[in-house]
Amino acid sequence: MNHRKIALRLAASVLIAALLAPWTAEVRAAPAISTSAEAAALIDVASGRIIVSHNGGKRMRIASLTKIMTAIVAIERGHLSDIVKVSANAAGKEGSSIYLKVGEEMSLENLLYGLMLRSGNDAATAIAEHVGGSIEGFVYMMNETARLIGMSGTHFENPHGLDSVNHYSTADDVAKLTAYALRNPVFRDIVKTKVKTAPNPNEDWDYRWLNKNRMLSIYEGADGVKTGYTKLAKRCLVSSATRNGQQLAAVTLNDPNDWLDHRKLLDYGFEHFPLGDIVRKGDRIERLPVVVGRTFSYPLAEEERGAVRKEAVLLDPGSVEYRLGERGKLVFKLGGTEIGSVPLYAEGSPQLAASDKSAFRYRETGRYEATRLKLWALGLRETVRRLFVLS
Repeated sequence: MNHRKIALRLAASVLIAALLAPWTAEVRAAPAISTSAEAAALIDVASGRIIVSHNGGKRMRIASLTKIMTAIVAIERGHLSDIVKVSANAAGKEGSSIYLKVGEEMSLENLLYGLMLRSGNDAATAIAEHVGGSIEGFVYMMNETARLIGMSGTHFENPHGLDSVNHYSTADDVAKLTAYALRNPVFRDIVKTKVKTAPNPNEDWDYRWLNKNRMLSIYEGADGVKTGYTKLAKRCLVSSATRNGQQLAAVTLNDPNDWLDHRKLLDYGFEHFPLGDIVRKGDRIERLPVVVGRTFSYPLAEEERGAVRKEAVLLDPGSVEYRLGERGKLVFKLGGTEIGSVPLYAEGSPQLAASDKSAFRYRETGRYEATRLKLWALGLRETVRRLFVLS
């Protein structure tokens, strides 16, 4: 073979390699991210996946981030239209305040706005006394809710977050709590509100509360959640934002640069871990006469997108569920760890026409709706317990 033919073949090889390069480019891992926080976490709200965790399991003071739990317990166990009478204990509570007076009456709903927008410790105390019957009763509800959500590194001693030795949580736990709370539409509406007015029985003018959370004004898509500070806890912040149908929540504990760090965390999550559909409701499963019963979405880094494994677990044909049209479930695994599942139905099953139920799951506690049922039972049990104590 002469040198001219060799040169032509080499040139052709180089050209083919150049043409194929875009299709065979190396998939790069998501870069590392750092913050000024002593502890930080970033969670995808829909799936519950913790995307970033720095010292995420370290037990720390969380200041007024406590009020996220106070709010969701009150929303789930109380009635928004209830009229709450302010006690001397509530009116005299130290720290941040909405300046409630002894004997003043306000709806539970408006107190929740004062709690979350202005971080009123007086509002937190009034809410706890009303919903829990006492501070102790309400704190019991807080800790049981934390246990059911899977907040294994958390213990509450009060509803407001003032420093106490045995009052602590972790960045990962606060992220789990925030994702849980943001699934509630009432909570979601409160924490994204920038300005709220409420009747003021003591003056000719209404209360007007401006949200302390600057992220609502400085970050595109921001929709929550809560600021916090004490001298011992230092600056604490939970923020959330929604872009392209994906909601993320960031948590930082003891962070002197929290506004900047939350921008970084949220930008990082949206860029490197976008939420995508793994399967869609109605998809058919290859070689099986079944279809997917619910859309399943999950945030994945670029290098993970081909790594999700699907496993069909089928029901016994003699079971009641099978006769009703259910055929089993499709389980999703990433790196050998289960990340979720969806039901499988027979093609044409009437169950497919039913509206989607919440796909939000916690690995520790099962589905969101199951957690709500447990919390309802807990509330009933606590009511009975208090009746016996008071009788």
